[in-house]
Amino acid sequence: MNIDALQGLSAAKPLTLLDADLVAHNYSVMPVQLDAGTCQTLSAWFDERQRFRNEVRMEKYGFGRGRYRYFAYPLPTAIQQLREGFYAQLAPLANLWAERLGLDVDWPPTLNEFLASNHSAGQTKATPLMLDYGPGDYNCLHQDKYGEHYFPFQVLILLSQPGQDFHGGEFMLVENQPRKQSSGIVVPLQRGQAVVFPNSLSLVSANLGFKRGQLRHGVSKVLQGNRRSLGLIFHDAL
Repeated sequence: MNIDALQGLSAAKPLTLLDADLVAHNYSVMPVQLDAGTCQTLSAWFDERQRFRNEVRMEKYGFGRGRYRYFAYPLPTAIQQLREGFYAQLAPLANLWAERLGLDVDWPPTLNEFLASNHSAGQTKATPLMLDYGPGDYNCLHQDKYGEHYFPFQVLILLSQPGQDFHGGEFMLVENQPRKQSSGIVVPLQRGQAVVFPNSLSLVSANLGFKRGQLRHGVSKVLQGNRRSLGLIFHDAL
């Protein structure tokens, strides 16, 4: 596994560019891309059941179709490093957005400090996860909020190659703004790319500053093949 590439993935874009992308498009694709071998190594972890605390079959709960598994604590070193690296980069941006929206919240600079507040509120279950989709599988539009304390951004890393390992299965974002129709976008991703996107609140430019929208994400139906991805959620679950 290419550890240098993993570390570079989570520290690859200046704050100003991340902010501009997220305000304009609701997502930002990181410029560093994991190589095929690293993606294959990470993808193979899905079949090592001992790494995970539980599995969710999406059709059972009306979430769509497919399955995902939440990692157990302690997290694999690579996942822990990615989670810490992305959080450190995104925390200043989260505080900037909170200031723009007039939210009374202040995210600490390190993941450990943030998780301490999660754990004191009873949110103690690890949330980084791997998702597995086969033909006909999909993920309904949703938000990943697992308790009162949740971080406003999350990260998805695609581990399979579109057009080669699978067809269909596009990552989608849908934004709701007050008194407007919903608008959607398909995020173009290649194997090894990471995308940062808002967990629930989007930031919309307005004449006198900014206003808030609501964002949901999902995956369209996989038409052929198998699609695997890694999700980094920074808050823990109840």
